Amino acid sequence: MEMPVTERLGLHVKRVEQELMAAKNAALRPLGLTVPQYVALYMLDDRPGLSAAALARACLVTPQTIATVLANLEAKGLVTRRPHPWHRKVVEVLLTDDGRRLLARADAKAVAIEQRIADGFSAEERALLIDLLARASGQLTSEPPQD
Repeated sequence: MEMPVTERLGLHVKRVEQELMAAKNAALRPLGLTVPQYVALYMLDDRPGLSAAALARACLVTPQTIATVLANLEAKGLVTRRPHPWHRKVVEVLLTDDGRRLLARADAKAVAIEQRIADGFSAEERALLIDLLARASGQLTSEPPQD
């Protein structure tokens, strides 16, 4: 039995995700950043010294994507890479002072966009939406039932 388009949850989730990314890209473009670059800066601020592999996992992108993102951020002087003090084969990535300053400006823009979404809901609805999205994620990441 085919499900009507209006009931296809994946399409609704994807539409909102694309609209959110478009709004963030438009807001970040004047700062010279893309959403993946912003997310990388954000994660590095939260967890300084991540390796490129750990950063890729944290940003939910491929190692190839994070390599390109980091090359661009490094060329702009926003991040620096250095050998890890204990693990000789690991290179850690850190924000520069310019990276921190730009992140603060970019994050203010991202937060404003997310606040626009939040303003459309009551506190109870926001909590419910977060719960429902977590449940949807759980359905996709748990083992499917065996037939």
